[in-house]
Amino acid sequence: MATTHQPATLIARVAPPGLLGSGRARRLVERNLMVYKHTWLIIFSGFFEPLFYLLSIGVGIGKLVGHVTGPGGHAIDYRAFVAPALLAASAMNGAVYESTMNIFFKLKYAHTYDAILATPVGVGDVALGEIAWSLFRGVLYSTGFLIVMAALGDVLSWWAILALPAAVLIGFGFASIGMACTTFMRSWQDFDFVQLAILPLFLFSSTFYPLATYPRWLQWVVECTPLFQGVALLRGLTTGTVDWGLAGHALYLVLMGVVGVSVSSRRMARLLLT
Repeated sequence: MATTHQPATLIARVAPPGLLGSGRARRLVERNLMVYKHTWLIIFSGFFEPLFYLLSIGVGIGKLVGHVTGPGGHAIDYRAFVAPALLAASAMNGAVYESTMNIFFKLKYAHTYDAILATPVGVGDVALGEIAWSLFRGVLYSTGFLIVMAALGDVLSWWAILALPAAVLIGFGFASIGMACTTFMRSWQDFDFVQLAILPLFLFSSTFYPLATYPRWLQWVVECTPLFQGVALLRGLTTGTVDWGLAGHALYLVLMGVVGVSVSSRRMARLLLT
């Protein structure tokens, strides 16, 4: 029996198991749906934080601010400026929270994946399935938030139809990177670093202020961050300011997701097969 498993272990170390999955990743999604069907409020809890920001800052402070400079140099209502940024943050929150704390608990304490690997489900399926579930949670948040945006009149263009697929890209990027980072965490204290990363991204990714208000050196830093890519992508779509620069933002998120899938797959193989 030991001889049978050694080649599989060796292959998993050399090649990304995400590419060797047996096509059973959907079983992980089905399992999570069954687990959460009685505690659905936990899933939707992360949706309300950006919604409260929209109603308090976008509506309240928006009355004082009036109009700001949006994409393409056009003046737009402050709430229409903030709303797509909060939509991006909503997709990020849903993906990150699911791909970090929940996966860490399953990996280190519940040993859920040890039991799963006793079935035909492989390590590659585990990585892809959990990333897909994290992405699903981010999409749920984004869909609800986009409906609220439309109801409040913060969608200014039919290009906003592509906002949901764009939010999927944001969720994909953050879910895969979140899971990759989780595989390196050793204790719950390490999650302080997650908050240390998420909070500055939320506050400084041109979420509440036009990028031009920052010093030039800070603009360069912000333009390199992943949430800014999502904010710029969604803001361009919801305001109808569409150009080839949006394709660059989308490509950034795709590459971020691919790197995260590759790293998380290799790390899961090392943690679970050795």
